[in-house]
Amino acid sequence: MAHEKLVGSFVALITPFNRDGKIDFPAFRALLDFQERHGSCAVLIMGSTGEVSMLSPEEKKAIIVETAKMKSSRMKLFYGCTGNNTEATIENVRFAKANGADGAILAAPAYICASEGDIERFFLEVADATDLPLGVYNNPPRIKTDLHWDNLIRVFKHPNYVVHKESTTRVGQVAQMIAANTHASIMCCDSPNLGLVVPTMSLGGHGTANMTGNIAPAELATISKPWQGWAEAAGFRETYMRLLPLLHYTYSAINPVAVKSLMKAVGLPAGSLRKPLTNLEGEALRKGLRIVQELGLDRQYGWKLKPLTSIAAE
Repeated sequence: MAHEKLVGSFVALITPFNRDGKIDFPAFRALLDFQERHGSCAVLIMGSTGEVSMLSPEEKKAIIVETAKMKSSRMKLFYGCTGNNTEATIENVRFAKANGADGAILAAPAYICASEGDIERFFLEVADATDLPLGVYNNPPRIKTDLHWDNLIRVFKHPNYVVHKESTTRVGQVAQMIAANTHASIMCCDSPNLGLVVPTMSLGGHGTANMTGNIAPAELATISKPWQGWAEAAGFRETYMRLLPLLHYTYSAINPVAVKSLMKAVGLPAGSLRKPLTNLEGEALRKGLRIVQELGLDRQYGWKLKPLTSIAAE
């Protein structure tokens, strides 16, 4: 079965919580609408940005069931479905498919530090068990398992794999993936420290699978637009250079601490982080708010913030 190609900004969404710490589903609806209105092509729900490792099995199922009801034809909803083993992952993917998911993103199971060969087989066995569109998240800093491009290219020959997100510093790996010309969309993390966004887009990448789009979706949509000519390249350069302070800020603490703290501070319905993580406060938070105002994001998105002088004095 041929699957629709993902192109543009693929945002790893936060999980909003109420004051009592429970999942805030009306907030989910508002955040999904915010992303759709500002040009995101897809969102990943229950990725690392969504604090997935701190959600209970019951919460994960409820999130899939309830948010899948909120989808529209304009933006795809993917879900993080990695379990602690192959069978658990297959079960998660099948549950997502049965309840209306557009796709699922998989990383290697955490903590076990399996070999590359075992993880390649893991991805292929899951794909053989479903016809749901799937993506691979190669993120060794989080899971301690890293796949070489040879493994990845073999995985992406499977028709169910439609998107790849690379979160290493290896430009050569991205180049090999793009050169392989598989049917999958090749995307990268938006971390400025990994430094993959510029080479990925200039080599013909299809977008970014990003976290900063939670608070600046229109800007991430611009830098995630594939280059068809000088117009896209020039728009990318202007927006990326202007956005660097925000990109560095959202990655200044372990994901999603900085971005979720900043979202709550500007009035987006994010809620607090789940313990043991805690929201940024004091000067650490004021720095983010100054960046938001200096970039004019408060005016663009209609957030009512205090003047910069007032923030600096607090």
